[in-house]
Amino acid sequence: MGRTAVPEHQSRQTSPELADDLDGLRAVLAPMTPAERLAWALESYGSSFSLTTSFGIQSAVLLHMLSQIDGGCETPVIWVDTGYLPAETYHYAEMLIDRLGIRLVVAQSTLSPARMEALHGRLWETEVVSDLELYHRIRKVEPLEQAFSSLEISCWASGVRRKQTDHRRTMTWLDPIRGRLSLRPVLDWTNKDIYYYMQEHELPQHPLFEQGYSTVGDWHSSAPDGAEGSGRETRFGGLKQECGIHLPQSSGEGMMGDGI
Repeated sequence: MGRTAVPEHQSRQTSPELADDLDGLRAVLAPMTPAERLAWALESYGSSFSLTTSFGIQSAVLLHMLSQIDGGCETPVIWVDTGYLPAETYHYAEMLIDRLGIRLVVAQSTLSPARMEALHGRLWETEVVSDLELYHRIRKVEPLEQAFSSLEISCWASGVRRKQTDHRRTMTWLDPIRGRLSLRPVLDWTNKDIYYYMQEHELPQHPLFEQGYSTVGDWHSSAPDGAEGSGRETRFGGLKQECGIHLPQSSGEGMMGDGI
């Protein structure tokens, strides 16, 4: 299978600095394919570029694209492991790591699940939005930011798509988030685009896909599509669509360390 490279005339228009001309960079990215956007970021940002993954329903797509880029297998792939993921996700992660040669970096909270529950309770059960936001800060946002800081990441890519949430409809190819640039290579892709890519490249589906899940996060905050909702509507008991990772500034910033 061929490797992905950015057309020379496109890659030479960019700068690895934290965007003085975001509109210009977005114009460069717009006509590219998702794989070319990943290659652009790797060429532009080098060792300060990373990919994030949840090893969820669509995660194999970007992981596979990265594996097809020269130098892609040396790029750190940051996985925020909350300690509450379904067993199927852990098994799926092992399968993709072995198959795609991923350079995995696991980001975890300094508070174990047991310690967090002892100090704060089972935050996802209260049906109080502020408790859910605290859960997300402890288990997701803070560990990710600590990993970014440790690896000196200035640009990161994720698999978010416009049609997933109200907030994501406002996103562009490249946006600043908490002092770093966030690249969205498949922002305009549909569920069909994801499915057909996986079929074309014979990528394995997440085990919960066949059980009706179109999105998977923590075991206690994910559900199959049904009468009460589909997609991101099934997450977090319907209280929130976003966990904070893709927000410009997470709520409750005073609880976080420097650089968040």
